[in-house]
Amino acid sequence: MTHERIASPRHPLRPLTRGLLAGAVMTASLGIAGTAQALELRFGHGGTEDTAYHLGAERFKALLSEQSDGNIDVTILGNSVLGHETEMFEQQMAGALDISIINPGLITDFSPTANVFSIPFLYRDEAHWQTVLDGEVGRAIADQITAETDVRVLAFYGGGKRQIVSRQPLESLDDLAGLQIRTNPTRPLITAWEALGADPTVMEWSEIYTGLQLGAIDGLLNEAEWIHRMRFHEVAPHIGLSEHDITVRLLTLSQATWDRMDDTQREQVMTAAAESADYAREVQLAQDAEALDLLVEEGATLHEMDRPTMMEMVAGPLEGVIADMGLTEFHQMIVNAE
Repeated sequence: MTHERIASPRHPLRPLTRGLLAGAVMTASLGIAGTAQALELRFGHGGTEDTAYHLGAERFKALLSEQSDGNIDVTILGNSVLGHETEMFEQQMAGALDISIINPGLITDFSPTANVFSIPFLYRDEAHWQTVLDGEVGRAIADQITAETDVRVLAFYGGGKRQIVSRQPLESLDDLAGLQIRTNPTRPLITAWEALGADPTVMEWSEIYTGLQLGAIDGLLNEAEWIHRMRFHEVAPHIGLSEHDITVRLLTLSQATWDRMDDTQREQVMTAAAESADYAREVQLAQDAEALDLLVEEGATLHEMDRPTMMEMVAGPLEGVIADMGLTEFHQMIVNAE
């Protein structure tokens, strides 16, 4: 699958941009900085060149070069050349890598707060998701993850809408009963899908296609882009439009890097981060929609799911799990975000 690079005009700063700048450079004394010293930043990520990861990184690099008059250069190291996302995050914790894009579900051992993004049916819709990430709620969560890991969350990438992929038709919620669904081994996900009648199953990512072929699993939860990339629809052609999650990815910066920057550089990095996040999310949402169309063209069948009923069914069981994980306050902040 190929994706055209999306041209996007520079946007006025959104609330996230303003919130990020206010929270991160509160102590900056604007206009007092002396002659800027050249800065070289290494930006690692796990995406290929056609993904929103890489396109967002390129936008970040260009914005930062422009704002710093070429005094801040970014070397982009994509396609997991520096290791898995967890390994890159550990490199940031150790001060050996400057910037990376991280799935919050992979750093919950370091940040219990990052678990909040694994709660299904967290967002009412795309607009609510944007409001959470761009507002005070997103900033509060970012600051807490930063406090727990000593790695700064600069902004939020993401935008893949997660659906149900199934070997069997999904004509109603009754069809979820007993369905063996491969899922990540997180308590909120397992609790939710058990409440919906499914049988959550843990399986290595590399084994999913064969598992579907052999009937070891009946389906999985994934975004359209990755369903298409991995060709899962060839062996599981039914896609239930649950939209039970919209992915969030963290654009992160090593504290050691932050400490060696002056106030002007910090402001430039934060501005570039927020603007590149706007762009990367637009790219990801567009790629997600394009991939869903491609899946239909290639024979997949889409099934509308009763999301309001699904949300009602999981609400009670999830409440206890969320409380046990110490996430009630953040969860309520997200739910109540307008």
